[in-house]
Amino acid sequence: MRRCAQLGFVIFFSLCLFIAFPAFGQGQPPGPIHVKPGAQQQQKAPTSQKPTVIRVTLVTLPVAVATGSGQPVLNLTRKDFQIFDDGVPQQITHFDQGGDPLSIVLVLETSSRVAPLLPEISKTGIIFTQMAMAGTGEAAVIGYNDEVDLLRPMTTDADRVLNAIHHIRAGLNGARLFDALYRAEDLLEKEPPERRRIIIVMGEKNDTGSTTKLGLVLRRAQLANISIYSIGLSSTAAEFRQTPQAAKPVEVSPPGTYPEPPVPGTAQTPDSLNEQMGGNGVSLLPLIIWLVQHGANAVGKNSLAIASQGTGGLHVSTFKDRSIEKAMNEIGNDIHGEYLLAYHPHGSERYGYHTIEVRVTKPKLKIRTRPGYYVAPPTE
Repeated sequence: MRRCAQLGFVIFFSLCLFIAFPAFGQGQPPGPIHVKPGAQQQQKAPTSQKPTVIRVTLVTLPVAVATGSGQPVLNLTRKDFQIFDDGVPQQITHFDQGGDPLSIVLVLETSSRVAPLLPEISKTGIIFTQMAMAGTGEAAVIGYNDEVDLLRPMTTDADRVLNAIHHIRAGLNGARLFDALYRAEDLLEKEPPERRRIIIVMGEKNDTGSTTKLGLVLRRAQLANISIYSIGLSSTAAEFRQTPQAAKPVEVSPPGTYPEPPVPGTAQTPDSLNEQMGGNGVSLLPLIIWLVQHGANAVGKNSLAIASQGTGGLHVSTFKDRSIEKAMNEIGNDIHGEYLLAYHPHGSERYGYHTIEVRVTKPKLKIRTRPGYYVAPPTE
């Protein structure tokens, strides 16, 4: 009996030890772990994740083709075109000529500096609705000075658009061009992707007071497949138009002098003046790429010409002998005479600036399209 009692006590004591202390080498018991105050918890090692790659799914290109003398070429077919994205050949998935539905935002400067031109700008309304909207398009109207105002939301009613253009009024002295373009991009990004997205802006060549940078406007337009067409206005030319002039180009300064100061560090020449005033034929591609990459502004350059060349649109200056109505008519014809090509990029999936090149099989033809697009890395 005595031995049995001792044996029972030993068994009981062993069971108590087993319950109170887990065996050496076993893991933590299930349930919450209570950490003493001041003790540091061991964190799980973070899992490495690859950054999400932004891919451009569709690129659309407005392509204008002309002869050496400037006459439009309107009889090309899909097989006459080749597209290269960063030098890699691409397959054309869409081809059309002036038949895609249009969504257009008309952006008008209404600052006090261009007040003498507002009656002539108002006259372009009928040309815009007939030549640009052309009965099947839809349009919105934005005015800008020190403020950016939506004068007419997007509508297919040409009469409402015309009424908004006819009733524009001059505002204050500012000209928030870039903010107005960015607002127009807001409207167009909401449009279905199958619609062709267009901005037609009419104003002076430079911006005053915007918080948005021109490079960011270009970057967004290129990614959203928006083309910017522009009509350059001149307050100096407006003053000359107020009095009858002989049928010759208006001279705004004495012969041998220049009304515009040169870019710092450069000499003023007829060619440099042509570039400043938005003359066609001057390649701005290196500057455009730099602006888009850095999201910056171009000091002393023609911002309207840059915006148009950077998105494949047409810039028309009215500084000399071209009237505003003639310029709007020219842009309307250009929009509906262009070829519209589209492709899904492959073979060059990367961040950074992608250059686009369009070629035609027929020789000695001039091609105008947008130069490329920029895909920003996740850190931007």
